[in-house]
Amino acid sequence: MSNRPSGHVARSTVRPNHETAGPAPIRTFLRTSDGIAVDSVYDPGPVVYEASPCAATPPSAAPVFVVAHGFTGDVDRPHVRRAAGVLARYGAVVTFSFRGHGASGGRSTVGDKEVLDLDAAVEWARGLGHTRVVTVGFSMGGSVVLRHAALRPGTVDAVVAVSAPARWYYRGTAPMRRLHWLVTRPAGRLVGRYGLRTRIHHRQWDPVPLSPVQAVPRIAPVPLLIVHGDRDGYFPLDHPRMLAEAAGEHGELWVEPGMGHAENAADDALLGRIGDWAARRAG
Repeated sequence: MSNRPSGHVARSTVRPNHETAGPAPIRTFLRTSDGIAVDSVYDPGPVVYEASPCAATPPSAAPVFVVAHGFTGDVDRPHVRRAAGVLARYGAVVTFSFRGHGASGGRSTVGDKEVLDLDAAVEWARGLGHTRVVTVGFSMGGSVVLRHAALRPGTVDAVVAVSAPARWYYRGTAPMRRLHWLVTRPAGRLVGRYGLRTRIHHRQWDPVPLSPVQAVPRIAPVPLLIVHGDRDGYFPLDHPRMLAEAAGEHGELWVEPGMGHAENAADDALLGRIGDWAARRAG
């Protein structure tokens, strides 16, 4: 898929936030540092601007949430839009499609180069005038927000990882074994491309990126929230517990009773608690 030029505005299924009656979202393609075009949406949320939303003056004391979806998600998926809608009650929201997902260019590296996609989205949020940035990642996106905060110190003010793995190459559950087949086998990558709208890179990691549990100690003193369901079918509870232990005093762990995996399983009440936590802790 060819990369679209930065600034190209796509036809969008995203609608204005009627609940807050705020300005209409802005949709564009961001360019990553390695040249990938990333389909991105900015929702100002409840903010009322006195000037252009692109003005250099910070538009609000409220944070901006940069949402990193899970593997095979994209910016237009209903569960991503629902999460963005809840978080928009607490501040502005940036959503985007990782490389190889949806309308974004490139091919998915399943959590490695995706740090560059998140970095472009965070930079865009800062450029729109926001002084407090919170990254919220789900599953693969959870591993990306952890590594991004560790590798780009000083760029975010709080981090939330929901249903994130602690270590790479985990195959201890049936869903993860299916995911490994999808990523590592030619037939699996065809299913990903045509069945799941996800284009997966055929090359293995070289070098292997910093694992989430190795990244977590480097995030301090930035506030960190780890959220995990006790019915997660992908990653059992030893994953969030490893992350929380690595975080030490600067991390907080919420184990959610009855919750499954990632965006689909995060209900509005939980997303609201995450928004409230971030609004209080960021900066």
